Amino acid sequence: MAPFRFDRAISVGLVQPLLILFRQQPRSIPILMYHSVADVVDIAPHPYYRTATSPAAFQAQMKFLHENGYVACTPADAVAQLQSGEVNGKQVSITFDDGYRDFIECAQPVLERFGFTATVYLPTAFIGDERRFFKGRPCLTWPEVRQLQQRGVSFGSHTATHPQLREIPAGTIRAELVDSKKAIEDQTGRSVTSFAYPYAFPETDRSFKATLRELLVQAGYTSGVCTTVACATAASDPLFLPRLPVNNDDDQALLRAKLRGAYDWLGSIQKVIKSAKRTLE
Repeated sequence: MAPFRFDRAISVGLVQPLLILFRQQPRSIPILMYHSVADVVDIAPHPYYRTATSPAAFQAQMKFLHENGYVACTPADAVAQLQSGEVNGKQVSITFDDGYRDFIECAQPVLERFGFTATVYLPTAFIGDERRFFKGRPCLTWPEVRQLQQRGVSFGSHTATHPQLREIPAGTIRAELVDSKKAIEDQTGRSVTSFAYPYAFPETDRSFKATLRELLVQAGYTSGVCTTVACATAASDPLFLPRLPVNNDDDQALLRAKLRGAYDWLGSIQKVIKSAKRTLE
C-alpha cells in the first residue's frame, strides 16, 4: 500500500476546493522540476523526495498537460510573461536538472509528441564528448546536447561540479557559475542566461542569497530556478524562481492541484520551519 501523503491530502482535499470555491484565477506560472525519466527504483523514504519518473508516468503527465490546453515556455519566458501581466493560467515551464542521458531517450520523444519544449540544466563537469556519469548514472554528451538544441530544447547552467554552494567561498562559486556558462556557450554557440540552484535552496539565509544573486548578475544570468516550492508569480525573484517537484508518484489529481497553485502552501510551511531553525542555530 502506498504511504499516506499529508501533502497530497491537504492540496487535493482542502486547498484546491477552496481555490475553486472562491474562484481564484491563476496569476502564476507553474515551473515543473524533473530530474530523471527512467524505470529505476527510487529509494527515497517518502514520495515527496523522489526524483525519478517512469516513462509511463511522464507520458501520462504530459498527456494531461496537452489535453488541458497548457503551453510550454522557458523560465525566462515565464519571467517576461509574469512581469507583463500576460498570464492566462495555461502556461507551464518544464525543467530538468542534472542532464541525465534518459532525457534524450525517454523524455524528449514524449515532449515532442505533445508539442512541448523543456529546459535542461547541465552540471558541465559531467558532460563531455564521451559519456560521463553523475551519481552513478549516465549523462548526456555534448553531441547529444547539440542535437537536442536543434530540436528545440533549451539549456542552462547547473554549476560545473554540482557543489553545495553555501559551503564554498565566493570566489569558487563565481568560478562554478562562469565556467559552466562558458562551457555550454562554447559547445552550443548560444548565450546561456538561466541557472538552476543545486540541492535544497537556503531561502532563509539572506546574506548568502544576496551574495549569490550578485554573483549571478555579474556572470550574466537573468533568470534562475531553485527548489523552493510554489508556482512562480510576478513577485518572485527572477533569479530564484520557485518550482514544483514532480516525480513518479504524482497522479493526475495531485498534478492538477499543483498546477492550480494548491501546493504552494507547502513552500510557506517549509519557509517557516527553516526560519525557526536558523533562529535556533
